[in-house]
Amino acid sequence: MSAPGAARDPGLQPERTRLAWRRTTLSCTVAAVLAAKQALRQGSSPFALAAVALSALVWLGFLAVAHRRIQTLSDGARPRVLAPRAALGAAACTVALAAFAVAILF
Repeated sequence: MSAPGAARDPGLQPERTRLAWRRTTLSCTVAAVLAAKQALRQGSSPFALAAVALSALVWLGFLAVAHRRIQTLSDGARPRVLAPRAALGAAACTVALAAFAVAILF
C-alpha cells in the first residue's frame, strides 16, 4: 500500500482511454463520410442535403468534445473526471449520427 501523499502511478489507463477516444472519433468520421456519400448518391434533394449538413454538424460537435478530452488526457497530470455535460454531448452526438445514417439509408 502506498502512502496517501505518494505520487499516483496511472499506468497505461490514460493512454488506453486516449486511444479509445481516437478510435471513436475515427468511427464517427467514417459514419459521417458514408452518410454523406449515400445522401449525395441519392441526389441533391433537400432532405439529403439537410441530412448531410446535420451529420457534419453532429460530427463537428463530437470532434470538439473528443479533442478536448484527448488534450486533457495528454497533459500528463491526473486527468479530471469527464464532465456530465461533455459525456451527454458525446453520447447525444453518437446517437444522432447513427440516427442520421439510418435515416439516409431508408
